[in-house]
Amino acid sequence: MARSFYLCIFLLFITWIPIISTSFPLSTNTRWIVDEKGQRAKLACVNWPAHLQPAVAEGLSKQPLDSISKKIVSMGFNCVRLTWPLDLTTNDTLALKITVKQSFESLNLFDDALGIQTHNPKIFNLPIFNAFQEVVSNLGQNGLMVILDNHLTYPGWCCSDNDLDAFFGYPNFDPVIWAKGLGKMATLFRNVTNVIGMSLRNEPRGTRDYPDLWFRFMPKGAEAVHAANPEVLVILSGIDFDTNLSFLRDRFFNVSFTDKLVFEQHWYSFSHEGGAWVKHNSNDICAKIIGEVNHNGGFLLDRGFPLILSEFGTDERGVDVSGNRYMNCLVAWAAEKDLDWAVWALTGDYYLRTGTKHMVETYGVLDATWKNVRNSTYLQKLSGIQHPFRGPGLQEKKIILHPHTGLCVTNNHSGNVPTLRLELCTKSEPSTFNPKEGILWINKMCVETPDVAGQKVKLGVGTKCSKLGQISATKMHLSFKTSNGLLLCLDVDERDNSIVANPCKCLTKDASCDPASQWFKVL
Repeated sequence: MARSFYLCIFLLFITWIPIISTSFPLSTNTRWIVDEKGQRAKLACVNWPAHLQPAVAEGLSKQPLDSISKKIVSMGFNCVRLTWPLDLTTNDTLALKITVKQSFESLNLFDDALGIQTHNPKIFNLPIFNAFQEVVSNLGQNGLMVILDNHLTYPGWCCSDNDLDAFFGYPNFDPVIWAKGLGKMATLFRNVTNVIGMSLRNEPRGTRDYPDLWFRFMPKGAEAVHAANPEVLVILSGIDFDTNLSFLRDRFFNVSFTDKLVFEQHWYSFSHEGGAWVKHNSNDICAKIIGEVNHNGGFLLDRGFPLILSEFGTDERGVDVSGNRYMNCLVAWAAEKDLDWAVWALTGDYYLRTGTKHMVETYGVLDATWKNVRNSTYLQKLSGIQHPFRGPGLQEKKIILHPHTGLCVTNNHSGNVPTLRLELCTKSEPSTFNPKEGILWINKMCVETPDVAGQKVKLGVGTKCSKLGQISATKMHLSFKTSNGLLLCLDVDERDNSIVANPCKCLTKDASCDPASQWFKVL
């Protein structure tokens, strides 16, 4: 009951979170994306697909466009990664001569056509490209930034190894046509200030000689965008379904601009060793895969380049054990790096996906009504990384994140004796933890650990400060020993979100054990 009540409070809270005022255009300052004033502009985005067969943003047959935009804002996002097919700029028949009505009716999607006519009559008889412009415009009217993501060549579902547009030089991926299409899109949105970036191509993949062709053609696409619109961020994806940028470790390419270049990386539970999250101890596999993610792309942050985690997510029904464990690990990493990101996806369902009408997107933050949040617990988890922790123009706030809930450790002032509890990170008090010293301070009060398992963790003024250690491969267990030598770890009592001491979980190789409640990421 307490957890359910807390989620209700969270949902009420996020309905009035304001979009932080950002002055456009955006640029880069070492690894940070900054606004025109030079201040950090963290991108907390949601992917909104508009690249499937109708070539219209999903969900417009279920809800008014403005309602969906406002819902995005209410969920704490400040940005949309809006996908589009290259055909939208290289095929004038599709873009300018086929209306929304005609597109849906040609696919026998008559119920969706009626839904759009009902909920969004303004776009019903517009050409496809003009309808796309309306979506971008409405997002801007609601204070939302937009990244235009070239997802594939022809409208449809993406992505597999054998797609004809998987990589440069494939039958449906002509690099010259692609660069021209990117340039045209950049030109068409040149004066649209809320379009802050363009992602050049989603998930390059296949069996060709990746790096050589990547170095040959990707800079040409980047230059085409920058020449047409020097104001937008130019976002480059890697190879292997955008999981791998490691080829940039020893060989970097040059472009004519320096302060607009951004890279993107994808990470799903299935991006690495198959079944890893259920085959191995979560502590070990999380540490191992974070090492791989850093090797494949995270290293760019240390070299002074912004990196957007532009796709991640999992089945929000809670039935995917691998996905659940991976998300806890990912949120911890995203918080540690204070990444810009875009979760997959907004989608409640699709008009038409691989021949199936109204296929539900279980990774979608909205349900099939396009009105309600699919999983409020999942959304709360994301809230922990929606706001920046550091960067230009910000006073760094050190906090301790609980990745499983997306909440932060803070002081519980409600009792006679101060204790610890979880709270929304935006409302938490500053904390400090020096691993060498081992003392955890919350707003100038230190942790005093109990001598018995199950008891709440108290706060003192320095006379009985306990020494905590960071154990396990992830360093996310905060442990201590009682007077009789029992090893305990900080944990969360889900009944009231208080911090308690319990026997440490999952320190063995047991793959069935889930340590999520005891993971605390010191930031």
